[in-house]
Amino acid sequence: MTAVRSVDPADPAILSDLSTESVRVTEPATGVLQVTIDRPERRNALNIAVKNTVADIIEALDRRPGVRVVVVTGANGAFVAGTDVAEMVSLTPVEHSLRVTDRMFTVLRQTTIPLIAAVEGYALGGGCELALCCDVIVASRTARFGQPEVLLGVIPGAGGTQRLLRAVGRYRAMHLLLTGQPVLAPEAHVMGFVSEVTDEGAALDRALEIAQSVATMPQLAVAAIKEVVRAGADAPLDTALLLERKTFQILFDSHDQKEGMRAFLEKRKPDYQGR
Repeated sequence: MTAVRSVDPADPAILSDLSTESVRVTEPATGVLQVTIDRPERRNALNIAVKNTVADIIEALDRRPGVRVVVVTGANGAFVAGTDVAEMVSLTPVEHSLRVTDRMFTVLRQTTIPLIAAVEGYALGGGCELALCCDVIVASRTARFGQPEVLLGVIPGAGGTQRLLRAVGRYRAMHLLLTGQPVLAPEAHVMGFVSEVTDEGAALDRALEIAQSVATMPQLAVAAIKEVVRAGADAPLDTALLLERKTFQILFDSHDQKEGMRAFLEKRKPDYQGR
């Protein structure tokens, strides 16, 4: 099993320490971290080393004070063209378990930080599943999304069947999964699993704009929104509404609730402190 590095999330050197040749982490704006996958020879396809590096970074950032939003993107005009088939072709079921090949997707699913995917080019297979792990997907109009695993004799194994089902409904999901054919971002937007479509080459800039906006919001409320949406998605409606109401009430015990409402009444900019 691949060892997970132990890091101090408060260490200012964490960004350079966790970055590798294939995955870079930078801070383009205060509280906004950018994770860039860069494997040009494979159109950023995910091998196990890259997936473990992304998991390490996200786990560390989730514990790091001051991190408000993470933008995930790919370099060289592509998001992630899929999982590295050359590495996967000979793996056995036992090796999948021992090497925890789905760890990155589990970490992304469990993180409390809002995640924004900035998609250019291909987001196929594991790349589509990576985007679907994020809370917001911003894509250029020429970006392509798809789950082509059926063409390789397997099925999506990191959430593709279940996340598509929940995002676009059974019949659209089945069409994508059974044919393996990709769809362009405008169609994916109409289907409901892309948040916003930009001009070609503008997805990252727009994602960073959204991230900077979210980073200024009251941190407790942002975290509560993500938690309630995630927990309520598969709960009965009455249960989900109860969870929403209780969380709404709890936030009235926070400094940021008092500050936000007073600032609104006093027509000034609020000073949120995350408490």
